[in-house]
Amino acid sequence: MTKTLFHRGPIGLAVALAVGGVPTPAVAQTVQELQQQINELKAQIKALTDAQKAGATSGPMPPAALPAAPPVVATVQPAPAMPPVVTPVPQRVASAPKPPSARAPWYERLRLRGYTQLRYNALLDSEDAPGPNGSRLRSVHDASINDDGGFLLRRVRLVLQGDITDRLQLYFQHDFGAAVNNQSSTERRENFGQLRDVYVDWFLDPERRLRLRFGQSKVPFGWENLQSSSNRLPLDRSDAINSGVPGERDVGINVYYTPAPVQAIWDRLTKNKQKLFGNYGAFGLAVYNGQGTNRTERTDNLMKVAMATWPFALDGLGPLFRGQVLEVGGSALFNRFRPELRSGGVSTVDYRDDRVAVHAILYPQPFGIQTEWTTGWGPQYDNALGLVRSSRLGGGYVQLMANVGQTPIGRAIPYVRWQHYRGGWKANVDAPRLETDEWELGTEIQLVDALELTLAYARMERREADSRRFGRATGDLIRTQLQFTY
Repeated sequence: MTKTLFHRGPIGLAVALAVGGVPTPAVAQTVQELQQQINELKAQIKALTDAQKAGATSGPMPPAALPAAPPVVATVQPAPAMPPVVTPVPQRVASAPKPPSARAPWYERLRLRGYTQLRYNALLDSEDAPGPNGSRLRSVHDASINDDGGFLLRRVRLVLQGDITDRLQLYFQHDFGAAVNNQSSTERRENFGQLRDVYVDWFLDPERRLRLRFGQSKVPFGWENLQSSSNRLPLDRSDAINSGVPGERDVGINVYYTPAPVQAIWDRLTKNKQKLFGNYGAFGLAVYNGQGTNRTERTDNLMKVAMATWPFALDGLGPLFRGQVLEVGGSALFNRFRPELRSGGVSTVDYRDDRVAVHAILYPQPFGIQTEWTTGWGPQYDNALGLVRSSRLGGGYVQLMANVGQTPIGRAIPYVRWQHYRGGWKANVDAPRLETDEWELGTEIQLVDALELTLAYARMERREADSRRFGRATGDLIRTQLQFTY
């Protein structure tokens, strides 16, 4: 053993000198203890060698750098008489990796985020419908569109989201921009807390392609309905598509499936900062109570919903379409609904509420188009008969947009949208009829990463969502919204 160490050059000499410096007498040491000391010395020598290379020095370490000691020959003489040690020496505790925690603490698994939208509408001119009960210029989506106007906190959202386990994910969203009515008058009260979403996703496969969703969540009817308001270009959703599910949510069970090729295209669009509708799956089936957001179920029927959407990469069509993606799909809703009545309470009649919708989106790279249309039956107040009945409905929108990229004041996406709708608005008392034709021209500007400004001009022709009102009001508005995320 001595010969082997000394024939390895300077490192072998260092080992011999270091081993010789061990103060424990040879007779008091076993072969295992000697082997452990040699292993530790090898580690020290390796560290010295690495430091020597880092300092760009050459030649062996001077013997003076190591502790001087007599030769180690007497210490290692008993080793040949002993059988070879085959049991591996355990690692020292200091160098063993720390085992991962079986379950990370909650603050590493959950995150809190949110956004706030501050609006101001400037009414340029308006004309109410003729007569004492003529419609006034109002919108079912924005309470600050009126003669008095003012600032409005349209949405104040807080979201708690994260993985409970590898297969279970929580989503909890609260809104503090909701309004309620005073119990002793008809005056509105703003900025009350209201539950929007609370559900868990149970992923049935490790790749998270197939999931079950339980709780209150968005109803997969209409592409724009599923798109987050923090991500949508126009300030409001269209009347036609949103009339199917005002508030966009209900309590029920969903199943969503996303094939890998679809997810790959959506990931590419997300990387390019496109405004997607959120991953609600390429295919979805769901059942809900059917009465709407935060409303008590009134029938023994469940609302049935189905949705499908598929993005197509158009790169193979030639250089003009390189990078372009066209997404098409549709959804269907089958329900029985009981609206609230002005005479008091909720209707005892189950009204037919069946709709289908189709959508198509050519993502703006840099120019794009988005359109949705719906048709079907829904509850609607008949002014001639003075009662609610199931009636035909239909409408949609067409939107053009351009992703012009960075400008001197931020990333800009201008758009123009026309929408049209004829049908009932089931969320209001007596399910009044809407007659909407509206143009909106605007642009979204991302001033900084967490601050977006939307400026728009709107030309509105609307029937007020009130069964006691007649005709249509018209008006021109400048609309503004500042959104900050956190």
